[in-house]
Amino acid sequence: MSGAWLVLPTYNEAENVERVVEAATRSLAVASPEHRLLVVDDNSPDGTGDIADRLAAERDDVEVLHRPGKEGLGRAYLAGFQRALDAGADLVLEMDADFSHDPADIPRLIEAAADADLVLGSRYMPGGGVEGWAWHRELLSRGGCLYARALLGVPVRDLTGGFKCFRREVLETLDLSEIHADGYGFQIEMTYKAIRAGFRVREVPITFRDRVAGTSKMHGRIAIEAVWKVPTLRWRLRKDG
Repeated sequence: MSGAWLVLPTYNEAENVERVVEAATRSLAVASPEHRLLVVDDNSPDGTGDIADRLAAERDDVEVLHRPGKEGLGRAYLAGFQRALDAGADLVLEMDADFSHDPADIPRLIEAAADADLVLGSRYMPGGGVEGWAWHRELLSRGGCLYARALLGVPVRDLTGGFKCFRREVLETLDLSEIHADGYGFQIEMTYKAIRAGFRVREVPITFRDRVAGTSKMHGRIAIEAVWKVPTLRWRLRKDG
C-alpha cells in the first residue's frame, strides 16, 4: 500500500491509544486518501496492545506490530519504518502516542513534504511553542537543541523533536541498521544523517503539549545518552565522509 503511513510506538498507553488512533486516522484521511496507521507495541503490560488489536480489527486503516518487550523508542520506530517501507509507503510519519503532538497537525507536515524530503514539527521556530512544561524542563530541552545544533553545525532549530514526516527515499538511503541511539539521540541522529546525505529538511511550527494521561517514558539516561552521542555522531560521520 502506498500513500502515508504513521508509525505510533506505544508502551503502557492504554489511557491514550484509542483516542489518539481515532484522531490521527481522521487527520491522515484528510491529507492522504491512501493511508495507514501502524501501532508498534512493546508488549505493554497495561493492555495497550489488546486495545490496538481491537481497533485494527474494527478499521481497515490500522494495523499492529507486536514486539516481545521494551527495547526502546528508537528500535520501535525502526521496526515500524521497515514495515511501512516493505508495504510501499511513500511518506512515513512518526509522532508520540500521548497527545503531546497534535494529530490535527499531520496534514501540515504532509503538505510540507511536497517540497521537502524530511519535515520536522518544530517547537523552537517562530510560531512554535511548548505548553505545560516547568521552566527548567523547557530550558533543558532548548539547551539540548542548541548544544546539538552548535556541535553538529546544522541550522535545524528543533533537533530532538519526535514529530516528523520522511519521504521513503530518506529512509531507504539511510542505513537503518546503523542507527543505534534511542530517545532524543535517535531523533538527532536521524535528522543529522538526512542532512549529511543531502536531503532537503524543512521545519514547520507546532505546539508541543505535555501529556495529561499516562506516564512519560523519557528519563535521565536517555537525556544523558543524547549528550555524549552527539560528539560521537559528528566524529563518526565526518570520519566516514
